[in-house]
Amino acid sequence: MEISLDITDGIGLISFDDGKKNAFTLDGINGLTSAFDEAEANAKAIVLTGRPGSFCAGFDLSTMMGEDKEAVGKLGLGGGSLALRMYQCGKPLVAACTGHSFTIGCLWLLACDTRIGEGGRFKFSMIETQVGMRLTPWALTLLEAKLSKRHYTSVVVQSKIYDPDGAVDAGFLDEIVGDGEAVPRALELAAGFAQLPADAYAANKLSTRQEGIEIMRRDLGL
Repeated sequence: MEISLDITDGIGLISFDDGKKNAFTLDGINGLTSAFDEAEANAKAIVLTGRPGSFCAGFDLSTMMGEDKEAVGKLGLGGGSLALRMYQCGKPLVAACTGHSFTIGCLWLLACDTRIGEGGRFKFSMIETQVGMRLTPWALTLLEAKLSKRHYTSVVVQSKIYDPDGAVDAGFLDEIVGDGEAVPRALELAAGFAQLPADAYAANKLSTRQEGIEIMRRDLGL
């Protein structure tokens, strides 16, 4: 997984690309977490983006479906801990979704303040029920906070697959743009948000999330 951070005019752009579908191993999550640490410390606002055609395909399936339960637990904890870091980040956080998004990718989208997606033949889904896995309280917290109530059962229980327009209606995305336009649009929005008073942005954002943040911390043991 190649992870890069560019900070220009106070806006941090974090990009991740494994050259395939952007499936995350624990090493990939650790690298993305380190980039997020640096961006949070040095940027006024942050944009998170994947590779063309795939924002994030989820966790590495060879690990998640393997026999090593300890490795499965570490990978899930790593992804959840990063989701918590995103959700409790006081700075503006914008996602530029450049393609497909599944499981942890969808949860990272939900942890961002604003989500810009590109139109196309892309799919969005929480596939846990489909693969026989149970969602834990930290994940359900993000799903309950951001999903449309009309789509909650379809997403959480029935593993429904959405296209980009459906993902907006369900609550995974806020806005759809054309091919190649997600990153420029996300950077534009982040620059605008960065002009708002930083203390007020953080205070008003986090005041609406405290209960959920505490649930996530307890569930993740953090």
